[in-house]
Amino acid sequence: MNHEKLLSEKRLLLEAKLTPIQGDRFQPTGFPELGPATYTMPDGLEMLLLESSQSVANRLEAVCWDSGTQELAAPLKGMPYVSVTYEGEELTNSILEAHRLNSSYILGDSKSPTPLFKKLHEELVSKMGGPVDISNIAKVVAKYDPNSIIHGIFFARQNLASGRLRLPRLLSGFIEARDVRPVESGGVKNDRVEPGSGPSNEGFGNVPYARTEYVAGSICAYFNFDLQRLRSYRLERNVEDFLVTLALWKTRKFLENGLRLRTACDLTLKNGVKTEAPGGFDLPPTGELEAALPELIDKIGVFAEPPVTIIEFDPPKNWRKENKAEEPA
Repeated sequence: MNHEKLLSEKRLLLEAKLTPIQGDRFQPTGFPELGPATYTMPDGLEMLLLESSQSVANRLEAVCWDSGTQELAAPLKGMPYVSVTYEGEELTNSILEAHRLNSSYILGDSKSPTPLFKKLHEELVSKMGGPVDISNIAKVVAKYDPNSIIHGIFFARQNLASGRLRLPRLLSGFIEARDVRPVESGGVKNDRVEPGSGPSNEGFGNVPYARTEYVAGSICAYFNFDLQRLRSYRLERNVEDFLVTLALWKTRKFLENGLRLRTACDLTLKNGVKTEAPGGFDLPPTGELEAALPELIDKIGVFAEPPVTIIEFDPPKNWRKENKAEEPA
């Protein structure tokens, strides 16, 4: 695809109005010891953070993986990533891992680093002197897992330049609801055998519970793609084009197929996607982006060959440690 309109811009800012797919109520995100992330604006408007930037990043990554076939989504075939196998089967991969390439399953531990860790040390650290070369980090990361450039990477290991190797997130997103009101309801877990017997904390008896949902005057998803930082990596033009197209495709797929955030929070796109900046740019349709991705992948000569780097996981001691159940007296 041609992204000429974006080449000189600092940010691509997108806004998408959302609404519950049925009714008006929706289930909020719940945080431990906090509950729903509600807050009040200076003018008194009640707000709710419906989905955090961390959660949206995870959901944007999830669209890259076809859980039905356990493979990359069809338009991304040929895009590099790292697969971790264990006892002959895939255990995880850099697309699904929360820390991407920095996952312990991919790099290993300090006593048994993986072959990829050794490659990264050689390509990122062994020849490094003085200030960190951000451009080189981006080029090496793009070689093995370009998805990690989109969502950021922090190599936290001390023996990888003492934690100095990092790329900030390029594509960020969050969802917030404005003018919210709680909707209190509840229910009961029925015990059809002995409703009034047994300890409820062990699942016996009838157990009533409370439930809090919300309604809102409006719900909106926001996306921010840092074009200026992408250019600072000094990648080849075809790599830049691929990363921009990948970010736009992720956004489209999430808004079209990924808005069932929770059991009782199923949203849908209301009035299309609005471009806040730059003016004159419209988010291309999904079909156009999907047609462009395979062609862009084929043009790139800096990707790892083969594109899937396979690592055999060597588990540390006490990994998957079994808890022995006490035998009944």
